[in-house]
Amino acid sequence: MIDFKVYQSPFSWRYGSEKMRTLFSEENKFKTYRKIWVALAKTQHEAGLISQEELSDLEKNKDSINIERILEIEKETNHDLVAALREFSEKAKIGGGKIHLGATSQDIIDNAETLRNKEALDLIEKKLIEVLKLLEEKIIQFADLPCMGYTHLQPAEPTTLGYRFAFYAQDLFLDLEHLRFVKKIVKGKGLKGAVGTAASYSALLKQTNTTPSQLEEKFLKDLGIDAVLISSQVNPRKFDFFIVNTLASISSSISKFAFDLRIMQSPGFGEWAEPFGEKQVGSSAMPFKKNPLTSEKVCSLARYVTSLPSVVLENASVSLLERTLDDSANKRVIMPEAFLATDEILETAKKLISGMTVNENKSKQNLNTYDPV
Repeated sequence: MIDFKVYQSPFSWRYGSEKMRTLFSEENKFKTYRKIWVALAKTQHEAGLISQEELSDLEKNKDSINIERILEIEKETNHDLVAALREFSEKAKIGGGKIHLGATSQDIIDNAETLRNKEALDLIEKKLIEVLKLLEEKIIQFADLPCMGYTHLQPAEPTTLGYRFAFYAQDLFLDLEHLRFVKKIVKGKGLKGAVGTAASYSALLKQTNTTPSQLEEKFLKDLGIDAVLISSQVNPRKFDFFIVNTLASISSSISKFAFDLRIMQSPGFGEWAEPFGEKQVGSSAMPFKKNPLTSEKVCSLARYVTSLPSVVLENASVSLLERTLDDSANKRVIMPEAFLATDEILETAKKLISGMTVNENKSKQNLNTYDPV
């Protein structure tokens, strides 16, 4: 239950799907940390660093998480990852002393964020494809419907409505290709330790038959991700920029469609209209109005998303030497909200495209009025 007595982000309840909110929840974050710690313990058990009893204890307690206790410990440590680690060790009393063996915080956090971001990108990709399929239906439906084309918002030459819809679809198809490229190149940190040299793992594995590279390979296979060849204490912060830039591009493309819908719904054009509920009102003072508020919401959220890439690009350039925390605080806001806003934009676009009406008589009237031929 949301506590509305204190500040809540609109993304906590108004914008974005439950699935996307769950992905970026604190609970999912700590569950993913546990998943990574257990994956690390499994590979270290195979290397002879952790006993079966210790590993079994960690596996048995991996789903028992007390977030309130984590926050309580964090007040003392001023370190959220250490707080999560200590809370886990309180539960796993046998294997707790071996949690995080040889690791640094970002060996856990960066790999966790990679898992989460990849899952979130999968969700965005699925919804983007759904939007494209809806546009495909409109392209086919209105392929032969002539309408007036406009440049500079002035009547220009005739086109077809299907061709106009194809323009929106082409932009989004480019976004889909870009998204798939980003999914391919985004990788986790792997197991590279404090400054990326894997020195701690080398020391631990010295008396075993396992190398740090072999340990990392098995660890990554368990998680189902790849790792960068080279990292500092963190994986490349460029990845955040690539992701947010992709989300911004998708949002921009849909905003173009939504803005055009707003124009075409205005009485001077009158050719399109967004869905309008039976009991919906356009204004508290003028309830008879049919304002394009859903399209306006899309444009508003898109402008927010498109403002974010510059911040995450700066994060990449100000992560000084092997790392600083210049990115940490703003990423807690930017990454969830960029995904949630884009998620809301895509969900809304599906409703707009599937539910919009086209006034074919008005299209013919405007064509007859303004066609110069």
